Amino acid sequence: MRTGIGYDSHRLAPGRRLIIGGVEIPFDGKGLVGHSDADVLLHSIIDAVLGAAGLGDIGTMFPDTDDKWKDADSIGLLEIVMRQLKGSGLEVTWVDCVVIAERPRLRPYIDAMKIAISASGIGAELINIKAKTNESMGFIGRAEGIAAIATCVLEKRQAEP
Repeated sequence: MRTGIGYDSHRLAPGRRLIIGGVEIPFDGKGLVGHSDADVLLHSIIDAVLGAAGLGDIGTMFPDTDDKWKDADSIGLLEIVMRQLKGSGLEVTWVDCVVIAERPRLRPYIDAMKIAISASGIGAELINIKAKTNESMGFIGRAEGIAAIATCVLEKRQAEP
């Protein structure tokens, strides 16, 4: 059994789509700024999976200096990671996440996020997502940005008979 931890944060800005967990969320014409779609939840999950597998981090695998990843869909990035994981004989057995955002309220979108993330090959039943505020403290509390933390448990697949 192996575990990994992932973290990501991005600032909010006007004129961007807000995508969290592969779901577009309406939010006063604001979204997260990043080289890809800036999906903090998926980026933290990707880092947690890569960490548990000992495969580095998201910035090494998908560098923001490479235009190939400009505006990339983070579900697609997670799919690439999952294909690489499959070749290593490891499988995801649990992912636990926290998205920290003062606004918008994310609870109504959590089930849709699990379904969207499951398209990558991680079963929706293996994903737990929590939404928390930052109690009006710091850049998150001022609604200037959003952060996410994820943990991932991997296990060696059983050999098929």
